[in-house]
Amino acid sequence: MKKYTILLFIVILAYGCKNDKNDQPAIEESVQTEANAIKLMSGSFTYYADAAVFQTNNELYGVIENDQLTDLVVQAETLKEAPTDEVKVTLKVKVSKKPELEEGWENRIEIIEIVNVTKSNPKDNSIITLGNNNSNAENQ
Repeated sequence: MKKYTILLFIVILAYGCKNDKNDQPAIEESVQTEANAIKLMSGSFTYYADAAVFQTNNELYGVIENDQLTDLVVQAETLKEAPTDEVKVTLKVKVSKKPELEEGWENRIEIIEIVNVTKSNPKDNSIITLGNNNSNAENQ
């Protein structure tokens, strides 16, 4: 009788430890890993009135507030001539989508590391300036 009890216990234990493979968690894991991947991105950065925006050639991103953003704002301020000026940056970031009910840019980045910060070229045609600028008046 003792042998049957031990055998029954082993069968129950083996059945209870059976590893059911479900593809759903593996898919979620791979999506999560891809979404949390760290990317190296270059573009223009501006910070004005508590809003940080990072722009590449194709996309605009809101920047998630963290210590790295604070460091970037400090570095950018030393290179800007006007509060609305952009600086060129290279960053290591995590890209994500904004939560559905929140306001802001559709895409967001979280700065992981600041690689490079340089002053924007004032002759770059993609820079828009507001106000009275003598060099613009001469070109008209």
